[in-house]
Amino acid sequence: MQHFGIDFSSLQKTEMTTAETELDHNTNFDWNRIQESGKEVVPLSGSGYTGLVNLGNSCYLAATMQVVFSTYSFCSRYYKHQSLKAAFDMAPADPTVDLNMQLTKLAHGLLSGKYSVPATKKDNAGDADDTSLTAKQVGVSPRMFKSVIAAKHPEFSTTRQQDALEFFMHFIDQVERINSGNPNFDPSKSFKFGVEERLQCSSGKVAYNRRNDYILSLNIPLHKATNKNELQNFEAEKDAMGKELASNEIVHPRPRVSLMDCLDCFSAPEELNDFYSTALDAKTTAIKTAGLTSFPDYLVLHMRKFVLDSGWVPKKLDVYIDVPDIIDISHMRSKGLQPEEELLPDNASLDDGVKVDADEDIISQLVSMGFNYLHCQKAAINTSNAGVEAATNWLFDHMNDPDIDEPIIKEQKSSLHIDQSKLDTLVSFGIEEEVARKALQATGGDIEKATEWIFNPPPGLSNMETTPSSSGSLVDDALPDGKGKYRLLGFVSHIGTSTHCGHYVAHIYKDGRWVIFNDEKVGVSQDLPIDMGYLYFFERYDD
Repeated sequence: MQHFGIDFSSLQKTEMTTAETELDHNTNFDWNRIQESGKEVVPLSGSGYTGLVNLGNSCYLAATMQVVFSTYSFCSRYYKHQSLKAAFDMAPADPTVDLNMQLTKLAHGLLSGKYSVPATKKDNAGDADDTSLTAKQVGVSPRMFKSVIAAKHPEFSTTRQQDALEFFMHFIDQVERINSGNPNFDPSKSFKFGVEERLQCSSGKVAYNRRNDYILSLNIPLHKATNKNELQNFEAEKDAMGKELASNEIVHPRPRVSLMDCLDCFSAPEELNDFYSTALDAKTTAIKTAGLTSFPDYLVLHMRKFVLDSGWVPKKLDVYIDVPDIIDISHMRSKGLQPEEELLPDNASLDDGVKVDADEDIISQLVSMGFNYLHCQKAAINTSNAGVEAATNWLFDHMNDPDIDEPIIKEQKSSLHIDQSKLDTLVSFGIEEEVARKALQATGGDIEKATEWIFNPPPGLSNMETTPSSSGSLVDDALPDGKGKYRLLGFVSHIGTSTHCGHYVAHIYKDGRWVIFNDEKVGVSQDLPIDMGYLYFFERYDD
């Protein structure tokens, strides 16, 4: 260091700022509360209570997979209805690179109970967390599974810490791919649901955009905190006492927001400025609302705790989420196009198949922020040129989509004559006439290829392009659906200031009690940090 002119002997330690002290206190508090440090953890073992060995920053994988294999769909597919021998027999020449084989191995390792063996004192030597040594197991090492699921992925194939949300989405995508030939046995389908966005411009005409998703990502409305008085009093006291207050060993209060308020934010009307209306051929304002076209068997809620601060600096929100055991989201079901509504011109005819051109002003502003030009085009198009803010939000939500780098393809109107008998045949299958017509045009009038085109759209073709927005029934028959009442199954919590550092822990409700899964440590939860979750997993609940 002396070579660079740095002399450590002359350096002096400076006092921590108030902000640094608060951050340090909050991080330590999170670490202790989420891991339940200092609590007498009662160890658990047996079927469904097996720990996962940390391979070095693999806690994001361990926490996520513990919750995934606590669902009936994955437990049934890879454990109850598939033996290790059957998986081996169906595997290709090299089973070590077959995801189906590795998922079956992982399921049997976690759910059989054979490997939930308590670690010996010798195994625990050197562990600093003496309060939970008895809950530590030998566990299962997911090394081969990680190698397969992360193959060819630039991030998950490394030993760096990753975002549990991104891993879950990547995992679900891979599971869907390997089960594409047998969708009836695809466990990822139990998480899938339809989302519909409704846009109404000042002309009164509307547009409907639909997509399928596996995660419901929710903004956190801090302005609806239920403990505003406590927060205001603390800020006033902090201003009066300054650094003296910051130096005290206290946990600084955090905003406390209801989960239902977060869900309401998803459905709440949002005003969009500079919306290009095809009815007016000009920019105007529009009101956007969103709803669900189907309710999945398992609903995953992502809390958007990582936001951009002033100056586009990412930060993590220190906030508590009040999560009830049971939620009812029946009111969030989308109603679809109503008889009195009129569609905007671009959405009135699906035969055109041509998307709205991206607004170059929006693209240039996004590019100046450092975003990829193609990604910016897609963001502008998918937000109907609603503005820079809407496009930016879309980018952050979709920048990890597997098709984000695929080129934008505009389909021109086809002049192919459609055989009415073939059209009638597809309609008799329950397919909407507009979709059937477009499928026949895209496949040269071949009815078999048209059917395949409808149910397995080509890469790069969105669900919106194969599903008419004017359809009377907005629910995709291929998606699971039911009542909108759910019970909390488990949640994954994150400790740290960034998704690329820190630690992940899972808490899961099993056999009438809450259980903590902290890598190899499995035990009865004593102080459930339910209000500190990052991903919440709900299962459908019938009275």
